[in-house]
This record gives sequence, structure tokens and C-alpha cells, in this order.
Amino acid sequence: MSRTIRRAASVVAVSVALGWVAPASAQTAASVSQELAQMRAQMEAMARRIDELEGQLVQARSEAGNAAEAANEAKALAVEAKQAPPVEVAWKGAPQFSGEGGWSFKPRGRLQVDAGRVSRPDGITDAGLGFGSELRRAYIGFDGTLPGGFGYRAEIDVAGSSVEITDLYLTYAASKELTLTVGQHKPFWSMEEMGSDLFTSFSERAAMNTSFGFERRLGASATYSDGPLLVQGGVFTDNVRDLNNDEDNSWSIDGRAVFSPRIGDGLLHVGGSLHYSELNDAAASVRYRVRPLVHTTDLRFIDTGAIVATSETGYGLEVAYLSGRFHATGEAHWQKVGRVGGPNPTFFGGYAEVGYFLTGGDTRTYKNGAYDRVKPKNPVNKGGMGALELNLRYDRLDLSDAGIVGGKQNGYQIALVWTPTDYTRFLLNYGRMEYSDAFIPAAGGDRSYGVDAFGMRAQFDF
Repeated sequence: MSRTIRRAASVVAVSVALGWVAPASAQTAASVSQELAQMRAQMEAMARRIDELEGQLVQARSEAGNAAEAANEAKALAVEAKQAPPVEVAWKGAPQFSGEGGWSFKPRGRLQVDAGRVSRPDGITDAGLGFGSELRRAYIGFDGTLPGGFGYRAEIDVAGSSVEITDLYLTYAASKELTLTVGQHKPFWSMEEMGSDLFTSFSERAAMNTSFGFERRLGASATYSDGPLLVQGGVFTDNVRDLNNDEDNSWSIDGRAVFSPRIGDGLLHVGGSLHYSELNDAAASVRYRVRPLVHTTDLRFIDTGAIVATSETGYGLEVAYLSGRFHATGEAHWQKVGRVGGPNPTFFGGYAEVGYFLTGGDTRTYKNGAYDRVKPKNPVNKGGMGALELNLRYDRLDLSDAGIVGGKQNGYQIALVWTPTDYTRFLLNYGRMEYSDAFIPAAGGDRSYGVDAFGMRAQFDF
């Protein structure tokens, strides 16, 4: 019974409770719905924020991965750079870059600015006489070495109205003594011609070197050098400028030998050269002529004119001695022309030169069978005055033989050369040229007269 009473009491209690709650629920239904909507919106906002945070987390992980990858790449590059062979840089008038395996590269160039004056013989009115100036040379190029014993040089002259190729060749060191060369380079003529124009005793080389057509040509050659012995020889065609004409089939054989022993405190140079060429050109002719010491005029007082020819044969002798401040040089060259329709003339050129440094401790240098760079003992960049040298030269040229009357020159010349540093140079020149049988007649048809020439040069190279 008690159980029945308890059940009845529970039913009554539930009924009472339901009666009281029902009105309250009806009253709060709207607010509950509103709260649920707010909660739903908040949950959606939280979901969007979670999505944003997850995206940022993915991006952060990606950036972290990229940063790690970049760090690894940088580390690998650093290791690779550390393991790469170093590039050495030396200074030889310009930077020279050298790498592993025989690679090297060096820029090179020179600038020569000239001014001069040539006197005017009576009756000769050529406008090229008197004062003149010019950019004599403006070279730019580079040279270096390649793996396997190869070397190269490429150089152009931009001083004139058009670009001209000077040196352009490849070398191969077959042994310590033997070097092979192919490309445009100098055939093997005189000592002065084989030396650089940077180191000449006067602004211009002697008349024999400028009149007989000594120039760079395209060819292949070999040089053997062992102590005091130097032997050079090659086969050449023509200057690359002239080879643009496909009718130019000229060729030549050239050779030179030098013996240069040390004698006491000095060095003796004795040499000779041979040259033979076949003029297989559509215009097979030669012409020999020379300016009066300086290059600022184009007028030549002695000139053979064009000679129809089939061949040239030249042979030369060289002798020089240098010791301390003193040097002496003498050269001679004979040029025989295989003429068409007449006897074969032989022309002659030669010079004798002496020089002395007025500054103590300075001397000429010698390399590869020719004079080389003067290096002042007290250059101006170290508080000194540089090197000062006085040179005297007798210059002979005879262009008359076998019916050809081109004229004769006897030149008496003096030069003062100041070398303030290894790579700068200033020259003053004076020459008195006496002509006979001159190509150009003076007043009254006179072909024997004299001309005075003055010249100045400023130059640097690297």
C-alpha cells in the first residue's frame, strides 16, 4: 500500500510540475530560439576562423620548407664555391686572370699620339708638309693561355678611319724550346721590325723597315729558342686586309736566325734573315717608298713607283751590343725584285744606331731576339725622374738600280726619350734627310736637296 501511495504522490507531483512548467516554456521559446541562432552564428564564425588558421598554418609550413630548402641550396653553393679552384689575379700593366688547368686572360692596348713638322723644299707645294698631328696607333685587344699548352692573342687598331686587325693568332707550345703559331703575325725580318713599336729608339723605325713592305701577314710558323740560339721560320700569304680580294694568291717563305751570347757584362746579338715571295696577285707589282722620319705627312720624297714584278727576294744582316747604359745596333737589308720586262733591280737599306742613358742604373732590355721594355730604376711614381735616353742614328736607303730611279736618302737623326714609368713614354726626334735623285723635283727641277723633320710622341700601354 505504501508503494501505491508513493506512486500516487509521484503522479500528483509530476502533474503539478507540468502544470507550472508549461506556461513558463511558452513564454521563453522565442528567447531560446534567438540564443540558438546566436550560438549557430558564433559556431560558424569559429569554423571560418579555424579554416583561416589552418590555411595560415599550411602557408607557414610551406614557407618554412622553402626557407629550409633555400638554406640547403645556399649551403651547397657555399660548399661548391669553397671546393671550386680559385682565380688568381696578377698585375702586369693590366689585370691578368689565371685559373686552374692553364686558363688565363689579360686585356692589352696602347695609345700613341704624334705631332710633327716637315720643312718645305723650294718649289714643292704639297699641303701635307709643315705641321701635322695624328693618332698614330690605338690598339685594343687581349691575350692569354688555354689548357693543353695553347695560347692566343687578338688585337685591333682603331686609330684610322677603319678598324684594322694587327695580331690575331693561336700558339702551341710543342715543347719548352719549340712554339708553333698560326694566324696573322709578323714574318721574320729585321731585329727592329720584330721588336714592338713601343720600344723603338725613334718614333718611327729605320727607312728599310718602312719602305720594303714589312708587315704582319697570315701564315703558319715555328720558333725554336734554346739559350742564346733563336731560329724562326714560316710560310705566309698576305695581310688579312688584302686577302679580301680572292685574286690575291701571294705567298712567301721567311726565316731568321739569331745568336745572342753573353760577353762579359754585355750581350752580343748577331742575326740574319731570308725572305722569298711569289706575287700571285691580279695586280702583281711592288712599290718601295718612305716618309721623311715622321708619320705626320703622307709625302714621300723618294719612291720607286709601281714596278711590275713576279717575285721578291730579301736578305738581311743584324748586329747589336748592349751593356749597362750603352747600346749599339746596325742592320742592312737587300731587296731584289723579279721584274717583268726588264733587268732585276736590287735595292738597299741600312742603319747604324747608338744610344746612352743619361740616368744612372737604366739600361735596355732584351728578349726573344729584340729589344724589350725599358724599366726605369727610379720611376716618377716612386719619387724619381724616370729614365732619360739619347739616341743617334744614321739611316741610309737606296731605291735606284737597274733603270729604276727612286732616289737615295742619307738621314742624320737624333732622339731624346723619356720613360717616366714602365708603361709611359715621351719622344722628341729631329732628322736631317739629304736626298739625291729624289722622286719629287724641287724648284728648277732640282732632285738633290735636304729636308728637316721634327717629331714628338706621347704614349702609354697596358
